[in-house]
Amino acid sequence: MYPDPDLTGIPVDASAPVLVTGATGYVAGWLVKGLLDAGVTVHAAVRDPHNTAKIQHLLDFAEKAPGEIRFFAADLLADGSYGEAMAGCRIVFHTASPFTSRVEDPQRELVDPAVQGTRTVLRSAGATPSVERVVLTSSCAAIYTDAVDCATAPGGRLTEEVWNTTASLDYQPYSYSKTLAERAAWEIADAQDRWKLVVVNPSLVIGPSTHARPTSESFAIVRQFGDGTLRRGAPRAGLGVVDVRDLARAHIAAGYLPDVHGRHIVSGHDTHVLALAQALLPRFADRFPLPRRALPKPLVWLAAPTAGLTRTFVSRNVNVAWRADNGKSRRELGMTYRPIEESMEDMFQQLVDHGSVLAPV
Repeated sequence: MYPDPDLTGIPVDASAPVLVTGATGYVAGWLVKGLLDAGVTVHAAVRDPHNTAKIQHLLDFAEKAPGEIRFFAADLLADGSYGEAMAGCRIVFHTASPFTSRVEDPQRELVDPAVQGTRTVLRSAGATPSVERVVLTSSCAAIYTDAVDCATAPGGRLTEEVWNTTASLDYQPYSYSKTLAERAAWEIADAQDRWKLVVVNPSLVIGPSTHARPTSESFAIVRQFGDGTLRRGAPRAGLGVVDVRDLARAHIAAGYLPDVHGRHIVSGHDTHVLALAQALLPRFADRFPLPRRALPKPLVWLAAPTAGLTRTFVSRNVNVAWRADNGKSRRELGMTYRPIEESMEDMFQQLVDHGSVLAPV
């Protein structure tokens, strides 16, 4: 197993349980592990607590940790379904939300689960007297749609004051869903004063999964680096990235540090797609057809439809710098960020170890 989130400096109080929604997810796996290792009792809300294949890795973590885990069935779209799981919890970590770019019905597959799910969880928080804080996993997608948006932000960098105003159901519906969900969360939080809302806004999440067969969209991108799909090159599409273990630490800091408030951009590096692939070259170039060169933007634009991209996306992101200010996460959450090389190497090695990327014969 890879190094755990470093919780140094975070006053974790294990005297009351916490709820983690979407507990089998990519980010939640490391969050649950960090909490269990700190001695916390975790109420893990999942779709099916009897699906051993989905929860076994979490059971394994609990077996080796001082904390305990209890599983609860819950449905994002069913009001009141989190009540039992939330009972007695002081902190709610709401991580559950769909993350995919390939959908047929964005309203049903993205917006409804994100927005209605957030309302379901936060209404339950309002009805549960023990809850003092809700930590919401939002996204930098609630701040921007395309890398070109950075140029119009204050000082040319995304900050927590910026909101996404350009995504829609028809263009970048995932970003639209995260924007609407976070706005719904603030609307509910601002209408009461019993519990506090703290929001974490990560950029693209990279790094190893706690599950042997990860399904996150991030892994689909990295898999293409090694399987030959991008052997001719990769685009310099601007984006930010953060290691999943650093992100888990950010959640725990947001849950337990006393003086945190508002939104937090949690992003370790301003980078681009080609740079992620190039981070793998020193360790894996001799065995895998990794991309080494930048694909020309006109070529990417022409080929966009065959790659599942829109030409609008290419125009607004390829060869466009992505810049965000992560200063608040460093100041309030005490964040430091590990190198891209470590994140990418651990992530790619996991794919290799489990046969998801095969070295050419």
